[in-house]
Amino acid sequence: MRPERDPERTFDEFVELWTRLLAEGETAGTVAVVEGARDLRAIRKLGWTHSVTLVHRGHPIADTARLLATARRVIVLTDWDTEGGHLAQHLREHLAAGPARLDLDYRRRLARLLRGELVHVEGLYGWARRTAERVGRPLDFAHDGAGTDGPLTG
Repeated sequence: MRPERDPERTFDEFVELWTRLLAEGETAGTVAVVEGARDLRAIRKLGWTHSVTLVHRGHPIADTARLLATARRVIVLTDWDTEGGHLAQHLREHLAAGPARLDLDYRRRLARLLRGELVHVEGLYGWARRTAERVGRPLDFAHDGAGTDGPLTG
């Protein structure tokens, strides 16, 4: 049995990681990839205002990869379940020959940080908000998501 993680430390690590992710999103040509509309809403509520491509839009993964071909950097934020892992791997395979730099590091680091507390990206905002309330800290980069549609590819 794993000892319970310190929620303050977990929250601080999340804020540090997510702040870095938001800053990297500022780089021209950076696109985040999420599985669906609920995931998009969650990252928007957490301050992501940059380009996003949805994997599940009724198109084969190869079509999604073609949409991403012009990106300089693709940050994969698929769910931390088996299907999300398969999608990340398929994107890796389809984008390997192209110029885009595929970033799976944030997905991996978030999975390690959340350690089974959360499996779906769509729950990330709710988890962050509840954790912030639990430790009595503000979730500074979060908002209601209104007016932050930002560029959506695909």
